[in-house]
Amino acid sequence: MTGVITASEPSWIAPFTGLSPRAFGKLVTVLRRAGADTARKGRPWSLRLEDRTLLVTAYWRTNLTMRQLAPLFGISKSAADRIIDNLGPMLALQPRTRFAKDTVLIVDGTLVPTRDHTVAERSKNYRYSTNHQVIIDADTRLVVVVGRPLAGNRNDCKAWEESGAKAAVSGTTTIADGGYPGTGLVIPHRRKRGQSALTDWKEEHNKSHKQVRARVEHVFARMKTWKILRDCRLKGDGVHHAMLGIARMHNLALAG
Repeated sequence: MTGVITASEPSWIAPFTGLSPRAFGKLVTVLRRAGADTARKGRPWSLRLEDRTLLVTAYWRTNLTMRQLAPLFGISKSAADRIIDNLGPMLALQPRTRFAKDTVLIVDGTLVPTRDHTVAERSKNYRYSTNHQVIIDADTRLVVVVGRPLAGNRNDCKAWEESGAKAAVSGTTTIADGGYPGTGLVIPHRRKRGQSALTDWKEEHNKSHKQVRARVEHVFARMKTWKILRDCRLKGDGVHHAMLGIARMHNLALAG
């Protein structure tokens, strides 16, 4: 069976990865050095590493079923499923462990509708979802940490600590919205009981805070163009691997 989509044709790379052919080539080289193309026991892969990488990103990008995706690469749906399970975790973003003293981060939670109800719960979007705490660098807009997914009904205050996001930033100055009271994060000023309005300087501070914090919303908007984050069918850690992989694609595209 002959495939339609292949990394040998550069025109297929950008639509399914968001990367230039050159950046995609660098990514494949990193994967190869990490052992993604080493010989394994049993039947060898029917696709080259370049095509397997493109298959995984195409799945995340389009959210096609295995029955729809596999013929496009000229393989069986079970082979496509094995490739995604094998290579997906290797595409995951590695969290940053060190931050400069003047670094400012931004955190927010986003909900990913997830069909595996063992890891998801019905949330404010009225769907079974997982809550992902995403931290970006306020200056570069690069994703630096993605916390472990939690049930979608978990509020951001608890998810901030339980997902491991808090431990990952190690006290680095972090901006958040008003949904993180009592966490030590930099959040907007609020009116106290009986107070009709905030002082002018607090209003001005809230305005600048909102403008800066909006950067994480822009990151979410770009990441959600990967359709798997709108309706994830993967089970177990699959949604976490997809979130980390898409964060890595976002960073590579942004860094050029």
